[in-house]
Parts: sequence; structure tokens; C-alpha cells
Amino acid sequence: MTHHILKSLCLALALMPVAARAEDAPSHCARESVYDAPFVICRFDQSADIRLFLTAPDGEAFGHFERLEETLNTDGETLVFAMNGGMYHEDRTPVGLYIEDGEQAQQLMTREGPGNFGMLPNGVFYIDASGAHVLQSLAYRTLAPEAIYATQSGPMLIIDGEYHPSLNPAGTSLKRRNGVGVNEETGEVIFVISDTFVNFHTFARVFRDHLGTPNALYLDGTISRVYAPELSRNEQGLRMGPIIGVVEALEFKEDHQ
Repeated sequence: MTHHILKSLCLALALMPVAARAEDAPSHCARESVYDAPFVICRFDQSADIRLFLTAPDGEAFGHFERLEETLNTDGETLVFAMNGGMYHEDRTPVGLYIEDGEQAQQLMTREGPGNFGMLPNGVFYIDASGAHVLQSLAYRTLAPEAIYATQSGPMLIIDGEYHPSLNPAGTSLKRRNGVGVNEETGEVIFVISDTFVNFHTFARVFRDHLGTPNALYLDGTISRVYAPELSRNEQGLRMGPIIGVVEALEFKEDHQ
């Protein structure tokens, strides 16, 4: 646990009775070995408060999980999970569509281009009044949902139950990767990050064959990071752009002992 998180928790405990015990919270994340590779898989239902974050109160990108957690604490909230949430430019502005709290900061991009983002079809992870969804970008444009939060990335990993056509089982590009899918039957929103270097096809296979998500989106590789305090994971590195976070209210209870 970092100095910033400890400082925030100490402040909260000084002002309130006693924080709810960590063991009272449900478990969302687990380390799993899938197809002989290690992954962290985090599952949330549609009632979870899933948001996108980019800009801190001072106008700069949050950049790090600790800074986001610290800001949420001042508002009486806590960060229970986070992951880098899509590709970004050098100045940390998102590549492609980005919507935060109903405000659109970047437009949808549907043209082919270089890099993973331009390997069409790419897609959008978005949240509207009905919950969280993953949809390829052209379908998103046609549907035009009233998204509260949205981030565009690419490529799509799984499209209506099928692999992205460019994914090769023998692909030699090996990276640490992270992504998101939604299981339409269970309603689970599932975030995955590899704990070793894997190719695109293996990563996509986890979503389709292990997790049963008919649509899944690649978020990034190389800078992939996760914040999962229940697993003692708060990964460090260069400043990030968009962050996907799951938020809960800070809860306190009286200690009569």
C-alpha cells in the first residue's frame, strides 16, 4: 500500500469512527491460470459503479492510481479496482472516442490506421443507463447510445462470438495485455490483464472460451496496469491516460469495544 493511500486512510480514520473491515467486502479479483498462462481476472455485476477518469481537479491527467484514489477519498468514495482504460497520445489525451460523465472529449474514429487501434474493427467500451457494453465502433455509431462513459480502443478481440479476423494463433507479438468483455448471459463485466507475455489470439481466447464474452475489447499492451487492492496490486509506471475505475462509498461503523 502506498504512502498516499495510507495518508488518506489515516485522515479518514481520524475524522470518522472505524472503517468497515476489509473482509466484509466481496471478492472481485482472482489470479487464474488459463491455457498455461497467468492472468488477473476481475468480475463485476452491472450494478457496480464503473466510471472513466482522465483529468484531475488541477487540470492535469490523473496519471496514477494513487492520485485517483486520493481524490475519490476526499469525496467520501474509494477505488476498489482500476485499470488503464484505452490508448492515448503523448499529452495523455485519448485516442478516439472518450466520454466522461456525459461529456464527450474526443470523437469516434472509424478509419483504418497504423498500430493496434487502427486494426479494424476496433471498438468501444461504454456505460449507459442500462449498464456496461462492448460494441465494435461502426455498430456503436449506428446505435448512437446515450453513453455516460465511453472509451474507444482497438482492436476488438471477440466480435459476436468470433475472433477478430486478423488474430493469428501463431502470432509472434508477445506483450502483457489488458482488456474488457461483457458476458451477456450473466451480466458480468469482466476485466482481464495477463501476468506474462501473450499474443493477441491467446488473450482473445480467454474472453471467448474461458469467460464466455461474445464481445471483448483490447485496451492496451506494454503499459498495461491494474489496481486491485484485494490482491495487493497497485502497479506503478509512466503516467497513464484514461483510467477505468470501480468506485464505492467509504463506509464506516461504530466500534463499541
